[in-house]
Amino acid sequence: MIAGQCTIDPKNPNYFYETAEAVKEAGAQALRGGVWKPRTNPYTFQGDTKSLDILMEAHRRTGLPVDAEVMDEHHVTLALDAGVHLLQVGARNALNYSLLRAIGRAVAERDTVVLLKRGLHMGSLSEFISAAEYIASFGNPNIILCPRGTAPALDGYRNHPDESITPLLKEKTWAPVVVDPSHSVGKAAYVPACALAAVAYGADGLCIEAHVEPAKGIGDDPKQALAPAVLADTVAQARQLWALRHSVKTA
Repeated sequence: MIAGQCTIDPKNPNYFYETAEAVKEAGAQALRGGVWKPRTNPYTFQGDTKSLDILMEAHRRTGLPVDAEVMDEHHVTLALDAGVHLLQVGARNALNYSLLRAIGRAVAERDTVVLLKRGLHMGSLSEFISAAEYIASFGNPNIILCPRGTAPALDGYRNHPDESITPLLKEKTWAPVVVDPSHSVGKAAYVPACALAAVAYGADGLCIEAHVEPAKGIGDDPKQALAPAVLADTVAQARQLWALRHSVKTA
């Protein structure tokens, strides 16, 4: 279970510290926080390197490993030097082969994990898997594949939910699959159902956006972040479904 804010607000760090404590209490085992943000509109908030200090302070306070998205080689260096545990490659960079190679070289001698999201536009599974190979080919196989919905969007959802590809990925690769329901559906009210669907399809984990006060968040948080109580319920139900699913023997 990875959970946390879409975007860390450098002007209000306490929101992130409180969110970190809340997601830990809800049962998350890793903390996500957006330091740098790829945005469609160039005039919207793009993140702030100062937020990296906030992310690492939250790690020190909670003991949770942290996940941050990187968008270029400079971000990779800053994140690794700071001690980020999971480097996230977002949907817009999922086929940025120069970046994937750079990440592969940077983590080759480390135990750093790379969370690779599926490309924004619906590509084949072989394309997704090959993107992971660009990283793994340098020697570090610690990669998580992350379906997160694709374009074109399904009417009413932010994207086209794609958790159903989970068993296919698990059949064809060595990598665990962690589904992001927040970006798939894009609305907090729909996230729990999408999360449970992912578990039913066999996902090894979930990456869910959460905020201690979603309405006061920035980025996508006001739209799709779960409040702590809802996150806790979702985590509990997901674990019940996981246990049920793994108690059933399949042919």
